[in-house]
Amino acid sequence: MGGGGRMRALVGLAVAMFLGIAVYLRIWTIDYSISTDESDLLRRQFDLANREAMDESAEWRLKYDEQVERVTECVNELRELKESFENKAGDAASISQKVAMLQKENMALVERVEALKHELEDATLKCNLHKIH
Repeated sequence: MGGGGRMRALVGLAVAMFLGIAVYLRIWTIDYSISTDESDLLRRQFDLANREAMDESAEWRLKYDEQVERVTECVNELRELKESFENKAGDAASISQKVAMLQKENMALVERVEALKHELEDATLKCNLHKIH
């Protein structure tokens, strides 16, 4: 009886292995078909996501270019304003120098007028004194 039980166990083991391999192959076949479908689905989703990313990238690039253009315009305007301000500041400095020179000249003229007034008064006094004598 020992030999027959062993044979049954081996046959049972062989049948179990055969059924296990059959189940494994069936599961592998199902997995492969699902994987193929999933890979197509994943590929389509990737393509869609890639297109959306490209569109978004193009959108951001456009926004970036617009901002660069605006910044460039602002920088140019600031440069023009700075140059204009520097020119006006130079003009203001030039005007200040002219005003200072004119004030000095005016003071000199006022002193000269005062001196001439005194000379005129002196001359008038001398004339009056000569007339009296």
